[in-house]
Amino acid sequence: MTPSGAVSVLVRDLDAGRVPDAARVRDAVRELLVRLRRRAPGRSVEVRVPPYGAVQCVEGPRHKRGTPPNVVETDPMTFVLLATGRLAWEDAARDGRVAASGTRADLSPYLPVWTAEAGTPP
Repeated sequence: MTPSGAVSVLVRDLDAGRVPDAARVRDAVRELLVRLRRRAPGRSVEVRVPPYGAVQCVEGPRHKRGTPPNVVETDPMTFVLLATGRLAWEDAARDGRVAASGTRADLSPYLPVWTAEAGTPP
């Protein structure tokens, strides 16, 4: 199954109330991180979704060494919900489901990165 197929199947599982397979979650997170990087090119924010991946994105000063000044970290399912528009950034931040530090760490302008209708960026 292609990574994009993994996103589609994962979303169908979530919408049907089924617990998704861990490998499908991994593949979907990785595909969604790639889509986020394409939607928000740059290297000023590091987005971490342990244990499946991390990307640098968003225009601005480039991070070179040490801990980046702008970091977003969340669990895989929260990231999937954010990236597919099933959870609002503000709600995730308010509920402590996402940790965001730095002046550029608000990803709300770039989310969602996938829509069910077309399986493509909105």
